[in-house]
Amino acid sequence: MDSKTAPSFAEATLGSHAPLTTKEPIATKASEAMRDIAFGSFAGMVGKIVEYPFDTVKVRLQSQPDHLPLRYTGPLDCFRQGIKQDGVRGLYRGVSAPLLGAGAETACLFFSYRTAQNILKATILPPEMKDMDQLPLGPLVAAGAMSGATTSLILTPIELVKCRMQVPLPSPLDPHLGPSNGFHSSVVSPLAVIGDVYRRDGLAGFWRGQLGTLLRETGGGAAWFGFYEVAALYFRSCQTADKDTSLTITESMLAGAGAGMAYNFSFYPADTIKSKIQTGDLADMGGGRQTFLGVGRALYRTHGLKGLYRGCGITLLRSAPASALIFTIYEGLRKAF
Repeated sequence: MDSKTAPSFAEATLGSHAPLTTKEPIATKASEAMRDIAFGSFAGMVGKIVEYPFDTVKVRLQSQPDHLPLRYTGPLDCFRQGIKQDGVRGLYRGVSAPLLGAGAETACLFFSYRTAQNILKATILPPEMKDMDQLPLGPLVAAGAMSGATTSLILTPIELVKCRMQVPLPSPLDPHLGPSNGFHSSVVSPLAVIGDVYRRDGLAGFWRGQLGTLLRETGGGAAWFGFYEVAALYFRSCQTADKDTSLTITESMLAGAGAGMAYNFSFYPADTIKSKIQTGDLADMGGGRQTFLGVGRALYRTHGLKGLYRGCGITLLRSAPASALIFTIYEGLRKAF
């Protein structure tokens, strides 16, 4: 590659993470896959620790019953009430399952992103692209979408457990809260939630809200990897020819922060509908098992477009530092090892 040419995302962001060609030995591919999984898992878990209290507030705002007065006036009020009721520990309620889930999610994103590029090169891309180490932006965005779609299958059960643990449980004296989903104590373990879901809906119940997760992750994956790709290319275009081609920590964090915000904003209404479905707030909308479109229409009729973006501000606020850490840690680990 000409030293004056700005590397694309695979080289600029991930160093040796560029898609492997079929000519490379299987052992090399396996080694790269293991690094994707290990480094992605660690980076995802660190990011989740940073963002989890904000995610708890987001889910609580999204899951408020629509047939009763709103319990929270906004994110700050939700923070205040949560800390008053359960302390800071309450904002981390249910963190164990999503902490492991965040590791699995991020590992799956980076691993399937590489795999998707290889699939595209082996199938629909023109012959001149098959031996390219760095794909153009369009195929990379498509690979990001494929990566998100794959990851959604892992995420939906994890997020169902997480959402049900994050939402405060109702009591007979609390008219602001809706159905209890079978729980009546203030502290619920992940195993109790898992057992209740299985008893009520069987194995398929863990994928309640899958369409919302699929839409969010497919569009979000394209936005996440695509934004970082564009930002990385921009930062490199500002570098001199004799400068090290790797991103600085500041550049990596800025690109990652923007990528996280693009990911969360792109399909946010789908996430709101998913949270409503997964927390069991369905009786308020006519009873029975509601469809994705049915819940979306009911939410829009009740609260308008604003209801579909409930909690969006706090979500963007927490996504920026978390995504910045994920990309920076992941890139740093790949360079170090």
